[in-house]
Amino acid sequence: NLIGNAWWSGVLLRDLLEEAGVRSGADAVKQTSHDGWTCGTPLAALTDDRNAMLAVAMNGEPLPIDHGFPVRVVVPGLYGYVSACKWVVDLNATTFSKVQAYWVQGGWAQRGPIRLESRIDTPRPGARLLVGQVVPIAGVAWDQHVGVSKVEVQVDSQPWQEARLATVPSTDTWRQWVLPWKVTGTGRHTIRVRAFDAHGAVQDAHYMDPFPSGSTGFHQILVTGRAP
Repeated sequence: NLIGNAWWSGVLLRDLLEEAGVRSGADAVKQTSHDGWTCGTPLAALTDDRNAMLAVAMNGEPLPIDHGFPVRVVVPGLYGYVSACKWVVDLNATTFSKVQAYWVQGGWAQRGPIRLESRIDTPRPGARLLVGQVVPIAGVAWDQHVGVSKVEVQVDSQPWQEARLATVPSTDTWRQWVLPWKVTGTGRHTIRVRAFDAHGAVQDAHYMDPFPSGSTGFHQILVTGRAP
């Protein structure tokens, strides 16, 4: 529930940092929030072509307070704990050797690149579905600043099937996908999903918790087929 998709607008950080001037040797920018929260962001991610920004609007409207009004940082391709400073009041060019940001102090990875992931949004886990009914298996996949080229779905131990992908405006947005499935029998069914990045690499199947550098593994749900 912490993964979303929005249209952000604001001031590009690469332009701001170029105008301000960054001393040689810096490889990180420490961000500080109005409430004292901090994060350390790779300087390269703020100055390359991914359009990292100081965002002042979300979906064409002024930032909601919960999303960091009046200004926040948005950096495609990085987990929020190393990039998404809301209510930002200070940016300090520094080095990772000197940064001890909030979550990194607790053992989280220092740089936090987003991993290729996919998610099933429908049907819901535990859904009871009529046998013979055709239902959409659908969700989203994301690999910010890289892109998603393919999504596959597996039901029980059947072969993986390729889902249909929606078009996207850029590699920084999530990609919706859908696969129609005819419920084949009564009882429990396992549905899982996997995504492939723009270069054809499949997401990591090994299950790993979010700590310390982002979760991996295929999302799967259980549903039940019931007689009409």
